[in-house]
Amino acid sequence: MSDPLALLPGYALRRASNAMMGRLAKALSVADLGIAEATVLMSIGERRDLKSSDLGRILDIRRANMVPLLKRLEDKGLIDRIPIDGKSRALVLTPPGKAVLREVLRITSQFEADLLARIPDEHRAHLLPALNCLWGEGTTE
Repeated sequence: MSDPLALLPGYALRRASNAMMGRLAKALSVADLGIAEATVLMSIGERRDLKSSDLGRILDIRRANMVPLLKRLEDKGLIDRIPIDGKSRALVLTPPGKAVLREVLRITSQFEADLLARIPDEHRAHLLPALNCLWGEGTTE
């Protein structure tokens, strides 16, 4: 019996997203991180000027959710805050945070390669532009 909802693009996108994010979550669990935590580490990277409010805007995470997320990373010793002016503090990776980031980058690189390998060759060049159009970063031209 086929799934009639599979013909709906939004439904198919949600199912694909759920499947892939489940795989990524499982892969990141070996680094004792969730997807949001790994995304924060990747976003901070080597930067020394990124405030939590900027990070929230970049990742579209509300302050109420950002505070506990950053607290978990601080409690794990992966991030710290340093002054960047009289009242602002930047998020930075600690040395252990940089080591975990290297593992996160290895895991996500393998995940992305595996994800792309599931897409037929003739569709790969169109995948990112199409997805980016859906969330506002692409154009329809």
